[in-house]
Order: sequence, then structure tokens, then C-alpha cells
Amino acid sequence: MGLNDHYVASLKGTILKSMQDVHIVDVSHAVRPFDISEAAYLLSSCYKDFPNDTVHIIGVDSEPIVNFGGTDGSFPSILVYNKQYFISNDNGFFGSFLKEESPESFWRIDSVLSNPNLFQFPTKNLLLTAGLLLLKGDKIETIASPFEGFKKAFTPMAIMETNLIKGYILHIDNYGNAMTNIHKSFFERFGVDTSFIIYFKKKDYYIDEISSSYNEVPQGEKVALFNENGYLEIAINRGANRSTGGAQQLFGLHVHDMIRIEFTPQGSRQTLDSFFT
Repeated sequence: MGLNDHYVASLKGTILKSMQDVHIVDVSHAVRPFDISEAAYLLSSCYKDFPNDTVHIIGVDSEPIVNFGGTDGSFPSILVYNKQYFISNDNGFFGSFLKEESPESFWRIDSVLSNPNLFQFPTKNLLLTAGLLLLKGDKIETIASPFEGFKKAFTPMAIMETNLIKGYILHIDNYGNAMTNIHKSFFERFGVDTSFIIYFKKKDYYIDEISSSYNEVPQGEKVALFNENGYLEIAINRGANRSTGGAQQLFGLHVHDMIRIEFTPQGSRQTLDSFFT
């Protein structure tokens, strides 16, 4: 929703008018419009830091679709997972967020069709309304009905091929660091001593080692590391878009750009030099 308009203030005002003993935490208001993959990445990166019974409101692509265009629609729903509540339009977010995990339960909010006027600001009038009822102690079965299954939207997934990993940039943070969907576990399948080269954007841009921290490389140098959540990150040590330039600015990286990692297993006839021919 950004921070230039009234939307976020309206949501917070609604919360504070309804109940005062509540903590409001902003995860992000800068998700690319309608980009549920980025929203899922951001929330999956931090939800474990919240206490039980936290209510998360995901206002990305939040307007319901009722049998529009021959589809079965998308409806405001509640996911119960890790003893927390996640309230979103069922537009594919839940599938992107959970990946291969299973929810504790899944519910469809009952009041969706009772008042079409609620569609005018669905994040506030549908999602947040349900969240406030949960915070006040209402049982979930009085707000929603159990539902089997949720949408699986197309989300770019990292894939493994012979001596190769292909992934994508999911998010670029405030420093210009590029966060990918390539998890550390993918690397581990090739063995800890297997040589590799990470290619991004152009053939001239590559990294052939993983660092454990930014400062393992000189200031201003490119660096690859696994972040707190185990995902590959490409950055510039002490670089940032609004100062000396971050990885996004210096390398021209964008969300959804492909990242390619080529491995040379021990005993292979290939050498690292062959990657440049």
C-alpha cells in the first residue's frame, strides 16, 4: 500500500479504535503491487519471530473474486499455522507461503458475500475485521468455516539439474541486496567441496565462493552469502542504493531475474575455465 497514501493510517486507526491493548508491527508496505510471491517471502522470513496467537494481515491483492472469468473465485480466508493466524485473500498467497508444508487448519471467512460494499477496502473491511474478532477472543468457527484446500499460484521455484541450480530473485531489500529463492540445502546436495560459479545478469558478473558475512570481502566488493533464513543473497559489502550503490543498482538486478549456479564436481573433466568459453 506504500506510505504516501491514507491506507495504512486507516488500518491502524481502525485497530486502535477497536482495541487499545494491542501491538501493531509493520512487516512491509513496499511489496510490489499484486506480487504475492514477494509478500510470501517477506512474511516467511520473519513470522517465526512472533509469539503464538499473532494475527498477520496480508493486504496484497486482497479484493475477492466471485466466480469471475470462469474461475472458482478467491475468497478471504484464515490460515492457522505455527500457532499463528494468517489472514489473506486466497489468491495463491497461502500456497506460496507454505510451500510444501501443511497448515494446522484452513478457514474461509463467512461474511464475504453479505455486503458487497465491503469490497471497496477489503483489507480493512474483510481481513482486518476478522483479525480483530480473533484478537478479542472470538472462536474461529464463529468467524469462518473449515475449507479443504487453497490456491496454488505460480511461484518461481529454484530447480536442480545436472551440475546446475537455477533460481530467481524474489526480493531486493533497502540496501539493494538481492534475495533469491535458492536455499542452502540445494548447495549441500552437491557436497561442501564442489567448485561452483554463481552467474547473475551478465556473463561478466559472477561469484565463485560463499562468504559467512559481508565483511569477509573488501568494502565495495560483491559478495554471496546465505542469510538468516538460509537463502542465497547477492550483495555489495557496505554498499547501498542511496549511497555508494548496492547490488541492485551496480549490477542492474531486478525481481524475477534468473540466478544460475554451475557446479564442477570432483573428477569432472570440466574446469572452471571452461565456463568462460
